[in-house]
Amino acid sequence: MDIQGLLVPVGWVLGVFLVLFLLAGIRYIPNNKIGIVEKRISGKGSVKRGIIALENEAGFQPNMLRGGLHYLLPIQYAVHVLPLVTIPQGRIGYIFARDGVPLQPSQTLAANDKAGDFQDASAFLRAGGQRGPQRKILREGTYAIHLSQFVVIAEERVYALALDKTEEELFRRMAKLIAEREGFSAVVIKGHEDMVGVVTVHDGPSLPTGQIIAPTVGEDPTQAATYHNSYQEPEKFLAAGGHRGRQLHVLVEGTYYINRLFATVELIPKTIVEVGTVGVVVSYTGEVGADISGTEYKHGELVTKGLRGVWSEALMPGKYAFNTYAAKIAMVPTTNFILKWNKSETGSHKYDENLSEVSLITKDAFEPSLPLSVVVHIDYRKAPLVIQRFGDIKRLVEQTLDPMVSAYFKNIGQTRTIIQLIQDRSAIQQISSEQMKAKFEQYNLELQEVLIGTPTAGAANSQIEQILTQLRSRQIATEQVETYNRQEVAAVKERELREAEQRARQQTAMTESELSIVVQSNQGKADVARAQQESQRIQTLATAEAEKIRILGEGEARKVKAIAGADAERAARVGVAQAMAIEEQVRAYGGPRFQLTQMVMNRFAEAIQASRVDVVPRVVVGGGGGTNGGGATGSVMEGLLTMLLADKVGETIGVAGERSADAEALRQKIRDDMKGTDERGSGPAR
Repeated sequence: MDIQGLLVPVGWVLGVFLVLFLLAGIRYIPNNKIGIVEKRISGKGSVKRGIIALENEAGFQPNMLRGGLHYLLPIQYAVHVLPLVTIPQGRIGYIFARDGVPLQPSQTLAANDKAGDFQDASAFLRAGGQRGPQRKILREGTYAIHLSQFVVIAEERVYALALDKTEEELFRRMAKLIAEREGFSAVVIKGHEDMVGVVTVHDGPSLPTGQIIAPTVGEDPTQAATYHNSYQEPEKFLAAGGHRGRQLHVLVEGTYYINRLFATVELIPKTIVEVGTVGVVVSYTGEVGADISGTEYKHGELVTKGLRGVWSEALMPGKYAFNTYAAKIAMVPTTNFILKWNKSETGSHKYDENLSEVSLITKDAFEPSLPLSVVVHIDYRKAPLVIQRFGDIKRLVEQTLDPMVSAYFKNIGQTRTIIQLIQDRSAIQQISSEQMKAKFEQYNLELQEVLIGTPTAGAANSQIEQILTQLRSRQIATEQVETYNRQEVAAVKERELREAEQRARQQTAMTESELSIVVQSNQGKADVARAQQESQRIQTLATAEAEKIRILGEGEARKVKAIAGADAERAARVGVAQAMAIEEQVRAYGGPRFQLTQMVMNRFAEAIQASRVDVVPRVVVGGGGGTNGGGATGSVMEGLLTMLLADKVGETIGVAGERSADAEALRQKIRDDMKGTDERGSGPAR
């Protein structure tokens, strides 16, 4: 075969391969991707340090390919097409640098004070960027990051160029740790939850010996180089002198983008000091301060606010964003609270939950249990002294007040019998309140009142109950006596009331009678005056008449005498006429006996009507029974009728004296005149 003929097809083949080879160097990168260039052949050899070839060595090149067409020799270069890094809104991305300066022994995270541009791998490495997890985080957005130099750990995925299978496990553990700390989202503290965030920093220099809480640093916004804006800028926090560990400064309401690998946040409730209480602060951090309690107080030290120890000023009622890891707040009630020495009763404060009745031995050898209640008050200004001395109120009650009060009332019980203990309860209360106030003041407490209950005995011992039953019986008897006395007094008062009412009803009659007496007295006086006047008038008239008679003389005297005689005769005639009329009436009744009976009966009837005496008796008491008994069974009426109808009455009435001759002559003359008058009057009629 002709060699020249063979070379022509070979040339064509080599030409085609050459064209294909040259075309294979064309690379297209979409706009939502990046290209990581890996140099395979270099005259400078391989990378001597790390994985990024800063000096054009063989290895991953620091510069990336962005969207578009790129030409690279096919054999010398390889291009790894990877997606852009996207962090959703409100989320956080974490950076892990594969290449860079090794971390210092005191470092947990890589510093980014000088090397913080993750989109320029060359600048990052040339600025001295450190390998490992970075302090700086990625906020929401899209980033073109060299994924062979940096690994981006987001909530949805891990952005990285896979180099080794062992790295995948490392990044999975890292993502899991961040998720456990809720590090892919911001720290959000809502106002209505009343929470604060306690920050624990995991990077930076350690705390000095003896310190447990890192002091507050970088709080001044005017100092831009050190103001870390609530731990959101770790480099500034460390520049301000911050230390790792739990921080004194806490986070309040708001949203914070904090690298959870740098600092974790624990939410705790705000410290609420209720009305009626104060909060005594026992600080575990701060500088050692001077004691301000005074030389006389020998139970501990008090320091000013902000120093280590018990603060001399308590927290007043309110809400406080207080780091309870840095200090203990002991709540001290400032209102009166009651401590009950009673197993069945416990106050809401629970200070007395371990107290029980005081066991006594009385003077008469009884062993009752005495329930007590003690009202105590703590001055809010003295609350720090109480906490400094006893630690808390419950310890004060159980270790000091309980033995003191129990011993006092045991001594009281030994001096009194069980009955005296019951009956003198009020006096014992008053005396104990006065005597125990001084003892309570020694502990910076104010005793308001001591209340003593009724002594009780165990279920198996009924002797005290028997004594109480006897006392109750005595009291009931005493009350009954008092009731009877009151009823007696009430009866007397009722009688007096009725007498007063009767007197009041008769008051009108008494007043009228008194007025009548006065009127009659006045009338009598008037009659006396009129009689005196009439006597004077008669005397005057008599004197005048005597003078007249003297003047008229004897003629007039005779005339007067004649007139007087005529008057006497007329009176005599009238009397004789009346006597004659009575005789005719007697004759008409059948005799003087019946006339007398009629007059007596008329007068008797008028007397009975006036006196309202029963004519017939309502009750008749019989003597011996029988029709002819001698008992006094008749009424007054029967006796009177019997007397009037008796013969003796008739006999007595029949006796009369003889008339005088002059009276008989006058009677005859009157009869004659009556006849003459009758005849004159009847004459014309006949």
